[in-house]
Amino acid sequence: MNSKRVLLLVLFAFSLMLVERYFRKRPDVITKTDWLAPIVWEGTFDRQVLEKHYRRRNITVGLAVFATGRFAEEYLRLFLHSANKHFMTGYRVIFYIMVDAFLQLPDIEPSPLRTFKAFEVDTERWWLDGSLMHMKSLGEHITSHIQDEVDFLFSMAVNQVFQNEFGVETLGPLVAQLHAWWYFRNTKNFPYERRPTSAACIPFGQGDFYYGSLMVGGTPHNVLDFIEEYLNGVIHDIKNGLNSTYEKHLNKYFYLNKPTKLLSPEYSWDLTFSPPPQIQYVKVAHDSQRKL
Repeated sequence: MNSKRVLLLVLFAFSLMLVERYFRKRPDVITKTDWLAPIVWEGTFDRQVLEKHYRRRNITVGLAVFATGRFAEEYLRLFLHSANKHFMTGYRVIFYIMVDAFLQLPDIEPSPLRTFKAFEVDTERWWLDGSLMHMKSLGEHITSHIQDEVDFLFSMAVNQVFQNEFGVETLGPLVAQLHAWWYFRNTKNFPYERRPTSAACIPFGQGDFYYGSLMVGGTPHNVLDFIEEYLNGVIHDIKNGLNSTYEKHLNKYFYLNKPTKLLSPEYSWDLTFSPPPQIQYVKVAHDSQRKL
């Protein structure tokens, strides 16, 4: 067993230990899945313990974001400024900024812990399916260099703003984001892909959570595995005359490959809705009614 595999097992065991210790502090929400993965809410983790644990490992975290389309420059400015302030503060972070033209990056206060890398996305066909082109491009970058540069990687949509600390409590081998709206709805109504011939199909009566598509994270290897399965699923559907959404393919992947950590809706709250009492501390916000 290689050293990276051992480290991931240690990190997973560490997360389980912490959730067992703190989950009783939030009896109003689900804090652990049936497969024992922690669901991260404010009050379910000890930041000091986590900081001590991860600082010893001298980690580097990657954050990939795609800024394409009409509103790219506006969204990117807000995203980067807020991420620079709240994302993994005190740790080495590499921002991978994928653009459809070499936009002028916003002025960001320099820091030895922050590196910004911009890459141009091949836009010849991206407008046919933005998610497809984005994930294909990210997969190529992971293979060519990202996997050798960071220990953990997040891919996030650009139409989000960090509002509070997004820290090491979110790290894990495979991290999923619970959907802000569907988390509070009946599971039988989840909008999974139901057509049996689609690669994204989850049959009626099956499924556990509904995951949002604005964030996916984990080790570079696991993020790459998701991307490859997603691309294979899209190819399968095209051959069968189907066109399921990126979010439905993502939900199918997490149905078959259970995430080791789930982020509560606090980490991707939709400003269209008034937060219920369970949402104590919004970490990242977005407005689903604003266009990309």
